[in-house]
Amino acid sequence: MKNFNSRDLFWALPFSLSFGGVLSSLQPGNWFSGWLSLSFIFLLCFFLLTLSINWAKDNLSANNQKTLVWMVVLAFALRFAGGVATYLALPINGFEDEDDKAGFIFTDAHRRDTQAWELSQSEHPIIDAFNKKFAYDQYGGLLAFSAFTYRYLSPDAHRPLLLVLLASLAGALGLPFLWKAISLQWDIKTAFASSWIFALYPESILLGGSSMREPYLMLFSTFVLWGFVNWILGIHNRQSIVWAGIGIAGMLLVSPVMALVTMLILAGWLYFSNEHSRISWWAIILTIVIFIAGLFLLSAGLNRSGQFETSSPLRILAEWMNKAVEWDVYQLERDSGWVQKVFRAMPNWLHLPFVMVYGIFQPVLPATLVEPTTLTWRIISVLRALGWYALLPVLVFSLVAASSQQEKKMRRLLTWITSVVWIWILITALRGGGDQWDNPRYRAFLMLWQALLAGFGLGWWIQTRNAWLMRILAMEGIFLLFFSQWYVSRYLQIGSRMSFEAMVILILFSWGAVIGFGIWRDIKIKITDRS
Repeated sequence: MKNFNSRDLFWALPFSLSFGGVLSSLQPGNWFSGWLSLSFIFLLCFFLLTLSINWAKDNLSANNQKTLVWMVVLAFALRFAGGVATYLALPINGFEDEDDKAGFIFTDAHRRDTQAWELSQSEHPIIDAFNKKFAYDQYGGLLAFSAFTYRYLSPDAHRPLLLVLLASLAGALGLPFLWKAISLQWDIKTAFASSWIFALYPESILLGGSSMREPYLMLFSTFVLWGFVNWILGIHNRQSIVWAGIGIAGMLLVSPVMALVTMLILAGWLYFSNEHSRISWWAIILTIVIFIAGLFLLSAGLNRSGQFETSSPLRILAEWMNKAVEWDVYQLERDSGWVQKVFRAMPNWLHLPFVMVYGIFQPVLPATLVEPTTLTWRIISVLRALGWYALLPVLVFSLVAASSQQEKKMRRLLTWITSVVWIWILITALRGGGDQWDNPRYRAFLMLWQALLAGFGLGWWIQTRNAWLMRILAMEGIFLLFFSQWYVSRYLQIGSRMSFEAMVILILFSWGAVIGFGIWRDIKIKITDRS
């Protein structure tokens, strides 16, 4: 990487001192102490972001360099500004609960932040974050990092925005690595499309402005992708292994399940890229060792509360998943009267498929527009839903784009990545139980791969103008039209409301018509071309 240019201090230092002073005035404790610590973190953010941009923009045209700079700047600014805005707005215009009053969107972030502050103020070593006592953070890695930050950068007062600033840095710092990796493996257009999606996707922005593990997982994912692509292309083998190793190690500390899924994706990538050549034994052994280590760390993290008597990692995972799904389905049914009604009208074996499909469409866009809530929460919910309903049809279309590639290796590689991403979406939908917060958050674990597929799919559509993207969008429009009328009639009492079962049947019938017409149209075009 290129060194940080000394001329950059002329803008980075004044901005750091200014932003640090403003942010310190919004936090408790001594203003001068807060100013020093926050200014230091701001300077660190500007240093790392500038360093990564200068490294990534080599051999780029002037316009593309500006695009990359603006991309990273916007990603960091939106995450940080969003985090500060919600921290200030929720106590004033949120709900009457502990999380909102403290300025936290996510309960997990609030509990972890509280425990991190308590640990930082105690006489216990930071490594105690991995003990069962602190079970709010399943794996302990993020709790340890947060406690370390509080103990050494804010020992005099509890300043939650300090962690928001670091999360914003993590959410933006991975962009140059993502762009570089995809541009090497595919092309610059796909790299920019994927990177813009990664930078501006609302759920990514929301999580990047919160003290959650997702922005760090996204950062570590970009390290792994960059290292792996370099290694598989044989560009910088030693440097590639180091970056990939840093990424995997970070995932193991923050969320071992993410490390396992990433290793699964890369193992498939390696297999399809080396279809007719040997795979080195050391690569196979290293993959197996990391996978087993991740499996044990994951099972240990899930069992931190001591609720499982078995010591077998696979049995712990199976029991945890079973209990989690049962609890989430119970919660969904208990909290929603219309879900109870739907469950009574269908056989038991359809309950789980219903929950899974319902989870895929969370957060439901029409519901976010009409359900009663505060202004702050409505803005958050609508933006999250708009982002998902813009990304969802492109992810569906990625199945078409992947299967239509002429090159066999590329077709199999993209089909593999698409399959893993969609299996993950289905699992998280089932695990989230239809919850409008857990489902999107769990999906975001694979945000990098979703952005990659969406960027590739959009690039391929621009080249081919394949009709299936418009057909998929039409199917989504049908879904939104029916559900908008259903929610408007339910909450605003405008128009008559059809039964949920009848609405689902009409939606499925309309989808079938769109798919049938599309298949008929494609067959007709092929026959015409042959003749």
